[in-house]
Amino acid sequence: QVQLVESGGGVVQPGGSLRLSCAASGSILSINTMGWYRQAPGKQRELVATITSGVSTSYLDSVKGRFTISRDSGENTVYLQMKNLKPEDTAVYYCKIGYFGASYSSPREYWGQGTQVTVSS
Repeated sequence: QVQLVESGGGVVQPGGSLRLSCAASGSILSINTMGWYRQAPGKQRELVATITSGVSTSYLDSVKGRFTISRDSGENTVYLQMKNLKPEDTAVYYCKIGYFGASYSSPREYWGQGTQVTVSS
């Protein structure tokens, strides 16, 4: 039993900023990776950014220099700070975690419900 609560989406002007958050709770032994995906209408879902249990991060080329992924060390929360937003960033953003539930011998994945980000003038 795992729950992911996403927040921070909304409508902004081009060049604006938003910060998405994803809080995980439930039967989680340890979270190995946390990441953000997005899907625009008529397009494939794509990986935007990931962060491991350490400090390694990875970004989609088109968001490098504008987006920053981070993890709250005090709780199971991941953030995506988005700056200089562009219309092409418009999509539903999904949080995903890779974690261990009952034991370390059984890795699992869980997806959030998604939050809408709209960049428009």
